[in-house]
Amino acid sequence: MTYPAMVFSGHSVETANQNLVAETIARVEKTAQTKFENGVGRLAFRAMSTHCRVGFHNVLESTALELQRDILRWVGDFEARYSRFIPNSLVSRINEAAGEKWVKIDPQTEHLLNQCKEFFQMTGGAFDPTVLPLIELWNWKSSPPTIPSQSSVDCARELVGWNKIQRRPGEIFLPQKGMRLDLGGIGKEYAVDWVMNMIVRRKVPNALVDFGQDVRVFGHAPGKQHWLIGLEDAHEPGKYWTGVALTNQAVASSGDYHRNFQINYRRYGHIIDPRSGYPVQNDVRAASIIAPDCTIAGLLSTSACILGSEEALNLIEKQPGAAGAITTDKARLYSARFDEFVPA
Repeated sequence: MTYPAMVFSGHSVETANQNLVAETIARVEKTAQTKFENGVGRLAFRAMSTHCRVGFHNVLESTALELQRDILRWVGDFEARYSRFIPNSLVSRINEAAGEKWVKIDPQTEHLLNQCKEFFQMTGGAFDPTVLPLIELWNWKSSPPTIPSQSSVDCARELVGWNKIQRRPGEIFLPQKGMRLDLGGIGKEYAVDWVMNMIVRRKVPNALVDFGQDVRVFGHAPGKQHWLIGLEDAHEPGKYWTGVALTNQAVASSGDYHRNFQINYRRYGHIIDPRSGYPVQNDVRAASIIAPDCTIAGLLSTSACILGSEEALNLIEKQPGAAGAITTDKARLYSARFDEFVPA
């Protein structure tokens, strides 16, 4: 994946206002724990509502300290732009302007939205960043959980559809009041790739970036020939069913086994199919995807849960360098190349 030139806060009028960016960066930095010992740098922090960690080795201490500072700054800037939970973020301003006016966007946002368009088309609409009205309709935090009416689902679906979005160079417009973007299905993985890109540009030979178990690695772990990444078992959460040995790849997993409820003996997961307006009802409980970058791995893992095992495996096989394992209620299904990454 190629990236536009990096933009930090204060260098672009299209980013969230400077005070917001500064506050977000400060919040992220406050959570940071850093360590450097014997050429090994470790950074842990919380951002984008998840735990993040970055590790690298065979580097000078000065390089490690500079990287840690720049990573925290970039991630804070990224969250301030694209979190829908932050008032006056770029995404929030785009959503507030729906049905009323165009909003200016910067080159990085253009690149991110171009990725969204490509993935929407690639998955036949299974990936759709305009799905937020449906996500908010299905309120997972309500107690007891309730199922929205068909009329409510139909109304929310009228506000969903990537093809409805209007774009022109440097601007975006959501044409219907109530339309809303949510880049949560791609943002964290995109950030992983950006941070790894920062690390590789500094000539760091070995690194791992893990944002909420969306992982990308480069080189190898200390004393090893690869990085070994565990894959959580959907049938026994908290345990790994296998590990995959990676060098210059990414791995992402998705599933509805952590967040779901049952009403009248029917199971409702938290992953919404934007095409139907309802939580997915198929045989997939979880999907773990290996790909050259984390953005593609995350896209494929989430889409696999929506598409169902057969269509998902077909999609994985079409993507260069991708491999995957899909957990169903009864079995685990593998793409052709998946075994190549499982240590003997």
